[in-house]
Parts: sequence; structure tokens; C-alpha cells
Amino acid sequence: MSGVIRPHLLLFLLVFLSFFPFSKSVDGDEYSETQNPAILPAVTDLIHKRISNVTSLFLKDIGNNLSFCIKNVEMDLNGAFNFTHNMDFITNCIKKTKGDVTERLCTAAEIKFYFGSVFSKGTKTGYIKVNKNCNLKSWVEGCEPGWGCFADSDQEFELTDGNKMPSRTKDCKPCCEGFFCPRGLACMIPCPLGSYCPVALLNKSTGVCDPYNYQIPPGKSNHTCGTADFWADVGSSSEIFCSPGSFCPNTLDKVSCTCFKLTTCNPNTSNQNIHGYGVLLFVALSLLLLIIYNFSDQVISTKERRLAKSREAAAKHVRETAQARERWIAAKDVAKTEGWQAQLTKTFSRAKSQRRPEQQKASGASKSSQPPPKIPEQEGKDSKEKKKEPGALTKMLHSLEDDDSKSHEGFDLHSGGDNAKKHAPKGKQLHTQSQIFKYAYGQIEKEKAQQNKNLTFSGIISMATDSNIRTRPMIEIYFKDLTLTLKKNNKHLLRCVTGKLSPGRVSAVMGPSGAGKTTFLSALTGKTAAGCAVTGLILVNGKNEPIQAYRKIIGYVPQDDIVHGNLTVEENLKFSARCRLSADLPKPDKVLIIERVIESLGLQPVRYSLVGTVEKRGISGGQKKRVNVGLEMVMEPSLLILDEPTTGLDSSSSQLLLRALRREALEGVNICMVLHQPSYTLFKMFDDLILLAKGGLVAYLGSVKKLEEYFSSIGIDVPDRVNPPDHLIDILEGIETPTSVTREQLPVIWMLYNGYPVPVDMLDLTEGLSTLSVSNSVTSSVAAGGQTFAADMHEDSTSSGSKSKDLSNRKTPGLFRQYRYFLGRVLKQRLREGQMQAVDLMILLLAGACLGTLAKVTDETLDNAGYTYTVIAVCKLKQKKKKRSLANILVLSLHFKLKSPSFAALLSMIAALRSYSLDKLEYKRESEAGISSLAHFLSKDTIDLFNVIIKPVAYLSMFYFFNNPRSSFQDNYIILMCLVYCVTGIAYVFAIAFTPSLAQLWAVLVPVVLTLVANKSKDSMVHQYFGNFCYTKWVLEAFVIANAERYSGVWLITRCKSLESGDYNLHDWSLCLMVLIVNGVIARIVALIILVTR
Repeated sequence: MSGVIRPHLLLFLLVFLSFFPFSKSVDGDEYSETQNPAILPAVTDLIHKRISNVTSLFLKDIGNNLSFCIKNVEMDLNGAFNFTHNMDFITNCIKKTKGDVTERLCTAAEIKFYFGSVFSKGTKTGYIKVNKNCNLKSWVEGCEPGWGCFADSDQEFELTDGNKMPSRTKDCKPCCEGFFCPRGLACMIPCPLGSYCPVALLNKSTGVCDPYNYQIPPGKSNHTCGTADFWADVGSSSEIFCSPGSFCPNTLDKVSCTCFKLTTCNPNTSNQNIHGYGVLLFVALSLLLLIIYNFSDQVISTKERRLAKSREAAAKHVRETAQARERWIAAKDVAKTEGWQAQLTKTFSRAKSQRRPEQQKASGASKSSQPPPKIPEQEGKDSKEKKKEPGALTKMLHSLEDDDSKSHEGFDLHSGGDNAKKHAPKGKQLHTQSQIFKYAYGQIEKEKAQQNKNLTFSGIISMATDSNIRTRPMIEIYFKDLTLTLKKNNKHLLRCVTGKLSPGRVSAVMGPSGAGKTTFLSALTGKTAAGCAVTGLILVNGKNEPIQAYRKIIGYVPQDDIVHGNLTVEENLKFSARCRLSADLPKPDKVLIIERVIESLGLQPVRYSLVGTVEKRGISGGQKKRVNVGLEMVMEPSLLILDEPTTGLDSSSSQLLLRALRREALEGVNICMVLHQPSYTLFKMFDDLILLAKGGLVAYLGSVKKLEEYFSSIGIDVPDRVNPPDHLIDILEGIETPTSVTREQLPVIWMLYNGYPVPVDMLDLTEGLSTLSVSNSVTSSVAAGGQTFAADMHEDSTSSGSKSKDLSNRKTPGLFRQYRYFLGRVLKQRLREGQMQAVDLMILLLAGACLGTLAKVTDETLDNAGYTYTVIAVCKLKQKKKKRSLANILVLSLHFKLKSPSFAALLSMIAALRSYSLDKLEYKRESEAGISSLAHFLSKDTIDLFNVIIKPVAYLSMFYFFNNPRSSFQDNYIILMCLVYCVTGIAYVFAIAFTPSLAQLWAVLVPVVLTLVANKSKDSMVHQYFGNFCYTKWVLEAFVIANAERYSGVWLITRCKSLESGDYNLHDWSLCLMVLIVNGVIARIVALIILVTR
């Protein structure tokens, strides 16, 4: 019994005493001497500590020399050489080694020598430089691959000695499994984690030690295969790396990878195939995009229907109230009329009523029970008492009147307007949409009633003196010798135009084609194109002020219908009113103005209809023309310039438009428009006429009423049943020929009659005009404004101060409020373009799936092939031998750069072009009207941030499931988001600076060129001078760094080699993102400058 217990007690004592300081220290060769298994763990721990001490010596050197590829030196070294969790390979080596294992391990000096050879540029890959142990004179068996030797016993050395390399010539043996012995070094280095380093087996058919590719030296029969012989990058030493499709928990074990559900694990592949999840996600996202595609505009439509119900209810309420009031007024008039008739009937029939009681007495006694008839006096008293008590009809009318007087919903339409002013609701009291609409429609009904009443002369007088009609700031335009000349050939497009445009009057500019009608309006408003010189004098209200200083109260309706086609009629008008009316104007008044314009222009039936674009049909051309005019009417201008507003309109629509403009003129608006041969009815609705002849000369400028009288005085009579402007334009065009004068002389006659100087080159046209005479009445009436103005122009004018000063006295909404308005408008436009957005996202999904499938994951290139752009050198690389060096792999990587992210960025850039390519004309019109360009730009950029956030998600959601790269989704998403932000800003520059076709060309060409520049060798002159200015270089570096950080352990050298070849730094990931963001910001600033200055 005691014989059994004693060995256990001895083992326990040995283990127990080993934990105490006074116990004997364990040496590295103690196990080989005693073969005692009890001390094996202690010896294993000792060897591990010595290995750890050696690796810790390189922390400083690695931090200094390899900082570009190693962030945390201690963490990366622990990831490669921390064997605490499994030290079986050390234990096995101790068991097989006779002597101290430490003597077989490479010292710090030998490890430095090895890695110096690996990272040396002049050394051939896979070979070590000659040293004291392995050279041409001394080549022991330990110098062969997979073998090592003990250090000579006659020398002292330390593993931590980084300067002296010990001699190794005795007891050479194959290296232990879990270690690698480089050819030409004769010592062992632990294999890093992630590698697989078993003892090689000789393949007799090939003579190669599998799985390694070295051979046994010839002539040495006792030489066997050892372990791994080399650790460098994956291209040079792929045999030591854990094979694809396997997982190596330590350097001795290799386990086949298992797969999840719906995935497959193909043999010799580094990643499992998760395409099944990608297909499911693709189907789900496709269904979601189809829903968005079909129902994207339902959000706005639902809101519009709800708003329409509120508006219709308010309009119905106001109409019913107006009708009730009209009935009340009619009933009151009838009641008054019937009362007078009853009094007259009663007076003339009193004698008859007195005889009636006597006839009733003689009729018989059967009726004696009836009360006796009242005498006239008593009847008079009773009638007086009845008059004091109102009748049922009177009570009903008074109750209706009382209800109306208490109501604050709309204005009372009682004649006189006093009650309306008394009970008009205040703007601050109106909060809900219903109240605001009732207020607006009530005011409109009142205006309609006034218009019906004001058909009489007294009504017109009362309307002119009505304080409810708001007068606007007056603008009177004087112009003298206004001339516009082309600089390149000194051709006159407009010449010697003198006259004025008065407030409250509607002026028409007519003339044959090419007479300079539109040019006249452009010169008057300062909208002349580049290359034109404008001379002459223009006074605003008698002052020499630039007309641009009044642009906030000047409306200009262009000849083309420049309206946002993806907005409704009401939305276009509302936006113009919000941004251009006074900021302190209450919201109910703004709604009233908008509703009044819609009502006056006859746009009520199409107020909820989209205006329409080339691709999507909307309202008719005539309705679009009226919307074009309404955009300027809703801002309540003081000067309204219209370029051919009736073109494309029928006669009824034209009259409707002219009536609306006449009402604007009643508020003091100065209106001037270009027309082409209007009907006689329209012509008579104008106050003044400016008739231009060929060459931009004035043939007549004055009142419409004096037109025929003036031309009759110079011998031109308008035939019967002929429209005067048609006849005169035919004369100016040369179709009709007058007998007394020629068409070229008409401008000269006008100059002579008004006392204007005649240009020297036109003096020959004055011959034969002396016989013409004109009555004094005609001359004074027509030229009253002309001669006096010409004489007193310089006396009444005063010089202006600063040309940039705003003289409109209207404070429009500031930047923040306009930004809010723009934000709402752009958001609606994007929602209506939901189908296009869904198509863009669908393309990105397909691109992610296709490129994810084509760009196979390979650990040999650190997954760089998944982020490559073009395959310039693929054919050459296919001719290389199977075992490729790191240089070849990096060439492959560099020629495949940025395929996936560049494609996504290209799609994003092309999509971003739509932000500014499609509405340049609309922006120009709004900016010339004084609307903030910065608010316009910021709003679009804010909405486009949605694409910056969503499009990388759409692309990566497919790319990840079909490619399964090493880098994290988060890192790739951040990089792609910064990339899309950058290219979106560049797309803004292209879209604003170029036409749509050129912008698309630049959007495709620039990324390709910049990618080629970024792919140039770091030593090339192009890369040195232009590489840092290419955003593709920075995004590529960010992707490579994100991938490289995922590789550790045995991949450490591969990571450093890859980063070194591309001149990348692992610490520059944040810098790359910042550069992309800064590029995006700079591009946006450049785009904004171009937008403002063009």
C-alpha cells in the first residue's frame, strides 16, 4: 500500500514546491535530463516566457520601422505570438529535444537578421543573406530548409541579445512542429498564429516535402523533411498559411469550416457562399422599391386631398353666406316696397272699409255673436301697436343680420363696406386652414360684388376711393435716347427710344418681327446679354437709380413658360408668394393674394394639377402661360413687365388675363407688355402703346386713344373694319405702302414732331417732310409727355448713391425662412420623382449583386480585387506561373482598383447631375427676382444627403452578401458615404458649369482619368504631382486600410508588404475620410460660386 502512495506524494510535493520562491528553479534542459512529467508544464511555461521576452524586445523597433502598417505594436504581436491559450507545440518540442530547447531558438539578433532580409528590397524573395553560420565556407545541415542546430556549448549567449549571433554547428536536427526554420539561418522561430506548421512528409514521386515546396539535399540519405522553412507574405510563403476553407485554432491543428443554413462551403474557398441570403434580401428590397415606385406620390396626394376638402368647405360656406346676404338684401328691399304699397292701399280704401260693418249688420242676426267692428280711431291705435311689434319676416331678417354681424368668417358684403371693415377678422386671429380659407374667399366674394356694382360711373369713383384696395409703391420709368448696340459689329438693336411708363396704366409694346420689342424690355430692366452695350438715360421715379435696386417689387414674365413642371399650379404660385412677398405680411393675406390670382386667371380647375414636363404631360399650354404670369402677380409688383403673355392663348383667355392685369393697374401697378397683333377688343383695353419700327426705332409712343388721330394727321388712315395695330404693323413690315410717307420715315416723323434730335445717318430721310403738317391739338396731346420730358429730364433727375442699395422698401423673408420654403419644395419634387429614385436604388442593388459575384474574395490580395476598377493587365497576369510573388499579386490588385466603389460612385455622380441640370432656367428666373441663391443651393444639398446616406446602404447590402469581404460593413459604409458625398459635390460643379450632355460626359470621364492617375506607381511623376489631388487615391487607401486591419497573425507581413507597396499608412484612415469630405465641401463651394456668378 505504501508502495502505491509514495510516488503520488512525491509528485504532489514536486508540483507544490515549485510554486514557492525557495524551491529550485527549473532549467530549460531539466526535462531532458530527468524525463519527469511533473516538471514539463513548468519547463513549457519557462520556454514560453523566454519567447515572449524576445518578442517584447522588438516593440520599439517595430514601432519605429513598421508604424505605417501596425497601429498597436503590442496588440499585433500578441495576435501573432501569444500562445498562452495553447502551448502544446512547445511541450511536444521539449519532449522530442534532448537538451535545452532554448539553445535551438533564434536569438533577437538572428530574428532581426531574418526580418531584415525579408523586408530588404534587394534580396530575392525566399532567401536569407549569408551569415556566420551559413555561407559559402560553412554550410551545416541546419542551414537547410526546415532544419536547425543547437548553439555551440563553448559560448555564452542570451536570447535577448540583439547584437551577437551565436555559432550553430552541432546536433543539427529537423525543426519541431509549430516552428519554422528558414533556409540559411540554422535556428527555430515559432510559427505565428493563423499558420499551419506540421512536420513535412516526403512525396517520393516528386521529391518534395509536402505541404512545403523544398527538397531534401542530394547525397544525404539521413536527411529528412523538417517543418516550415519560410514565413513572409502570402505570395512567397503560402504553404505556411492556413489553407482556404479551414480554420487553424493553433499552429498544429486544422479544422474544416462549417456553414450556416442557406449557405454553401465550396472546397478550398476562404469564404462561405451566402448568396442565398443575398437573394432573399434582394427580393425583399425589390418589392419595397416597387411599392415606392407605384405609390411614391400618394403622400403628397393625400395631403392635397385633405387640403382641398378644407378649401372646398370654406368656399362653399362663403358662397352660401354671400347668397344668404344677397337674399337678405333683396328681401329687405321687397319688404320696404310692400310696406309702401300697403300704406297706399290702406289710405285709398278707408271709406270702403267703413261701409263694410253696416253691410255686415244688415245681413242678419245670425252673426250677432261676432264682435262688433272696430271704429277707425281704435283701429288706428291697434295698427300703431302692431307696428311696434316686428313681424315674422322682419324678425328673421334681423336675426340673419345679427348672425352675420357676429360672424368673423369672411367679410360682410353689405353695400358701403363699413360693416365689412368693422367685423373683418384680424390675420393674427386666424389659425386654422379653414379660417384662413374662409377669410380669403370672403374677401374675394366681396371684390366680385364690388366689381358688379362698380360697372356704373359712381361705382368706379367709389372703388377708386375705397380704402380697402391697397395701393403699392409707385414706379415711374423715364427713358431717354435708350440705345442697345452689339459690341462686335456696332449694330443697333434698339435706338433713340425716349418716353415713359406711368403707374396705373397698361402699356403695350408692338411692332413687326425683329423690331426689338423684347430687347426694349431687357434694356429697360437691365437684363441685357453679354456683348451688348446700353447707352442712354433711365430714371426711376425721377432719380438716376439702377432699376435692379427695385427688383424685389418688379415682376418680369419671360417669353418662355419657365415654371417647375413637377409642382402643381398652386405650389408654384405659393412658393413665389412666400419668398417674394413682404416677410411681415400675415399668412391669411398671402393666401388671399394667391387665391385672388388663381381666381382672376381662371386656374381654379387645374390648381391641383401638375404643370407638366417634356416627359410627363400636365396642364395645357395656355394654362401654363397663365401660371407663368401668375408667378409674378402673386408677389404684388409695382412694375410688371410681360414678354408676349398672350402668345398661345385664345381670345377668351387673353381677355381674362387682361382683365386681371387691369385690376392690378387699379392698385397703381405700372404694366408693360409685348404683344403680337392683338384683337380689337384687347387693343382697346390698353392705355398706352409703344410702336417700334425696324431697327428698334419708335414710330409711336403715347395714348391708344390718340393713335388713329396721330397717324391720320400724317396721312395714314386706318381703313374701316381693320384693326389699327394690324394695319400699322403691316405698314412697318412693308406689306402695306402708304401714299404720303415711307415706312422708314415714320420714326423720323415721330422724332421731329416731339422735338427729339435726329441721328446724323437718318437726316436724309427728313427730305420731303416739310410739307407735312399736324394740328396743334394732336401735337400737344400726343407729345405732351415727350417734349416736356425731353426738356426737363436733366433738371428733375437726381444722382443715385450706391448701386447695390436696395430701394424697394420691401423686406422679404430671410435666408432661414427661404431655406425652409426651398426645403419643402425640393422635398415635394423628390417625392414626385420617387419612381426615378427607386430606379436608381434598383440599379445600385443590381450593381452590388453583379460586382459582388464577379469580384471573388481572395486572401492573397487582401480582398483588394473586390474594390478594383479596371483589368488592364489581366491578360499578362494569366501567363504567370501558379506560384505568384507578392509583386505580381500587388500588380493585379493595383490594376483592379476601385471597381466596386467607383461604379457606385459613378452611379451616384450621374444621379446627382439631375439636381441642377434640369432647372437652370427656373433658378435663373428666381435669382433675378431676388430669391436667395444660397437657400436654393443649401436646400438641394440637404435633400441630397438622403442619397449620401441611403445609396451606400443599397449598394453594400447586396455587395456584402454576394462578395462577403473581410472588412466590416461599418467601415465600408463610412468610406462609401464619404465617397458619395465627395462625388456629389463634383457632380454639382459639372451640372452647373456645363450643359446636361457635357456634364454627363465629364461625370464619366473624370473618375476614370483620376483612377488611372491614382493607379500610377508611387515613384512616377504623375503620381507624385497629381496623386494627392485625386479623390480616388484617398478612397482606395481607405478601402485598403479597412481591409488590412482585418488581417493579423500570420498575415502581418502580408499586410505590411501590401501597405508599403501602395505607400499607405494604417494611421491615415481618418485622414482619408477627412480628405474626401473636404473635397466634397470644396466642390460645393466652387459649385455655389459658379451658380451665383453665371
